[in-house]
Amino acid sequence: MSRTLQAPVTVAFDYTRSTGPVVGRFLSGLRDGVVVGGRTSAGQVVVPPLEFDPVTHEATTEFVDVASVGTVTSWTWVPEPVKGQPFDRPFAFALVTLDGADVPFLHALDVSSPAEVTTGMRVRVRWAAERVGHINDIACFEPLAPGEAEAAAAAAASDEPVTGVVTTVSLDYNYAASPEESLFYRGLNEGRIMGQRCPTCEKVYVPPRSACPADGTPTAEEVELSQTGTITTFCIVNVPFLGQKIKPPYVSAYVLLDGADIAVLHLILGVPADEVRMGMRVKAVWKPKDEWAYSLENIDHFAPTGEPDADYATYQQHL
Repeated sequence: MSRTLQAPVTVAFDYTRSTGPVVGRFLSGLRDGVVVGGRTSAGQVVVPPLEFDPVTHEATTEFVDVASVGTVTSWTWVPEPVKGQPFDRPFAFALVTLDGADVPFLHALDVSSPAEVTTGMRVRVRWAAERVGHINDIACFEPLAPGEAEAAAAAAASDEPVTGVVTTVSLDYNYAASPEESLFYRGLNEGRIMGQRCPTCEKVYVPPRSACPADGTPTAEEVELSQTGTITTFCIVNVPFLGQKIKPPYVSAYVLLDGADIAVLHLILGVPADEVRMGMRVKAVWKPKDEWAYSLENIDHFAPTGEPDADYATYQQHL
């Protein structure tokens, strides 16, 4: 059997979080070039401020502006940065106790080698060129030369509080396709639609799977399917959403390929959305061959064949 396919996959989405009055005040300060801490019932100033006191559990209400210079209390060297870290070259993560704070704050320290970092060294905030009310408004810490005065903040303050923050959540992983999936994707890379037949019930599944879901029998017989089929059900997409590639309205439909016993979901184009109907006969429209990959997106869409609609009895059991 041919080697199974593998490919890197990234799943990502933007997560929007409301900040509340405490985190919002801290982020508003960062946007304005000010580091804001919160005072606990024990009198300690914590950066970032805690939403609730660790002893009394009361909401934090007392805030303190602390300096943007401080002292390294501990650090670790990062010789091989990974995706999403502050630098794409070696750097340090440091716990920095800012002047006026009692608890250290973790962030990146921009130095070129471990020899340039010592516990007790003085550092200052390097602000991002554009600040929006996010933790990355602090680009990093940088060493403060002996006797060097802290530069004044250049940005003007704003009266608008930061009430929300958008963070990209991302997961990178390597996806290993099963032998059956590999058959399907190799077929697509060759301009063919491949399925498998169950030897017990003789149903043909596309994409193929390792066993028939109806009776559990392994499906080994390979079947090349027709590239024409029938729309069994469909949805007209009228609402725009983030990342949408086609301007609404358009149709997403289940297409039962001739010879198959399960429908595949794909786009229907080449016909006004309000003219799409159950029973409509359609055919696969492929992208140019030089754009093909191991992907169902090799089929750009399905379009009407011009044939008469299929009789309802021929596809009703597949709804």
